[in-house]
Amino acid sequence: MKLISLIAVGCVLRFAATVHGQTEVMPTHRDLEFAKAGEHRLLLDLYLPKEKGAQLLVWIHGGAWRRGSKNSMPLGALLKEGFAIASVDYRLTPVAKFPANVHDIKAAIRWLRAHAGKFGYDAQKVAIAGASAGGHLVALVGVSNGHPKLEGTIGAHGDQSSDVDVIVSFYGASNLTTILNQSTPHGLSVRVPALELLLGGHPDKHPEIAKLASPVFHVDAKDPPLLLIHGDQDPQMPINQSLELLGRYLGKKRKVGFEVIFGGRHGGREFYDEKRIALVKKFLDKHLN
Repeated sequence: MKLISLIAVGCVLRFAATVHGQTEVMPTHRDLEFAKAGEHRLLLDLYLPKEKGAQLLVWIHGGAWRRGSKNSMPLGALLKEGFAIASVDYRLTPVAKFPANVHDIKAAIRWLRAHAGKFGYDAQKVAIAGASAGGHLVALVGVSNGHPKLEGTIGAHGDQSSDVDVIVSFYGASNLTTILNQSTPHGLSVRVPALELLLGGHPDKHPEIAKLASPVFHVDAKDPPLLLIHGDQDPQMPINQSLELLGRYLGKKRKVGFEVIFGGRHGGREFYDEKRIALVKKFLDKHLN
């Protein structure tokens, strides 16, 4: 499959996957509780390499914001490259609508920073990555540091920062006010019910919430390096979503990479092969060290 890379004020790269037949690994620590939302326990799995002091990568799963779990952690090859990885569960939209998912992820980052000494990884700088709905959420978490409506009060480590230092977004949404206008009929059949669950109604009827949930409206001149990966034939998350976020980053002169997979759809092996792992590792090494 033909591949094109565009480097814009920064680097370009990519990543690997358990769910697509790639390197399978087992968590070192499973079901660690990082917070509670009422009676809902929020859990993460921690994958640790043998060496102490590993850089930390937080993984956020996809599933249209309404399904999926931390068990889908496709980055086993990066663990073998020496990264510590935390795969995080968040409240899904049948349980709690936006911004609960963002609050949960930020709480997980604060917990991970507070427990770095106990588990032996380095959390002075933190990378975050995700795919599909997870790609949307990691971008939003990464560009919304300090936002009073998005930080939340979940968890017991309010003294810790929820900021991240690198973002890797695989085929995620970036503008919930435009995504439906860009979608195919199939995409609409998937996106409309998912967005209604996420936002509490159709985006057209909740424009302010849709803007709050859209990374493009939060980009500023202090945002961390961002890598975007998207297939040009994605029927569910139009590639224009990544193009919009790319444009905002370029407008603020931030470091951003954009990689297009021609013929690529919504995920697949080509997003997670050996070459992409090496590229993402290089990107992370550059911006975490």
